[in-house]
Amino acid sequence: MKRPLLPLALTLLATSAMAKDRATLRHTPSADEERPVVVDATVGPQGGDFALRLRFQKPPFGQECGSRCANATVLIDTDANPRSGLKLSDKAPENGADLAIIVQGTRDMSGASSDNYLRVKVRQLADGARTVDEGELIAELDHRRDSDRVHIEDNTVFLLIDASNNVPSGRKARIVYHPPGGKALQATIPGMLSGSANNSKVMIFRRGGWGTARQGGQRVGGESK
Repeated sequence: MKRPLLPLALTLLATSAMAKDRATLRHTPSADEERPVVVDATVGPQGGDFALRLRFQKPPFGQECGSRCANATVLIDTDANPRSGLKLSDKAPENGADLAIIVQGTRDMSGASSDNYLRVKVRQLADGARTVDEGELIAELDHRRDSDRVHIEDNTVFLLIDASNNVPSGRKARIVYHPPGGKALQATIPGMLSGSANNSKVMIFRRGGWGTARQGGQRVGGESK
């Protein structure tokens, strides 16, 4: 008797060519899912940053999604240590996460007319944090002004996340993405102390090629929920 294949929503794909320095998580949302969700997430170290390619099943921001735009969170356990960082229930895959990367489609209402844009918040999760919101907001990116770290092509978002601000590091890191209504997907990638990270250049994908990005990231001085 043949064993049933795992549903695509729970399948972790890591090709042999990419397995050395990055991993890909894939999720198939339900047909009635209204909000843009990540269906393909590729993450890997790039110098002192984590590089992410997040593909949504529909535009993550703009008029098409209205008031129900993207609100996706990718967690990174930067030292692959489940005993530090975020602490949920005893066996939660999210345990140990040190960084939370929250990608949100939103509107800027500060001007004469509203402007749709993509916002990326980065929170550092201290030991024992019980929720993502308890993490310190260490950076907030806006695709309109931070084009060297946030790039959008159709439904795909490319990110560079600075991991040099006193973030725990190790030879391995663990990625966790918990899609709405599904089980948590996770994968292990080289960490900041691995040769794969140290020997690569800091890059961000743009218009079919890789372009060099500035080091660092914008430090957030005041809390912004």
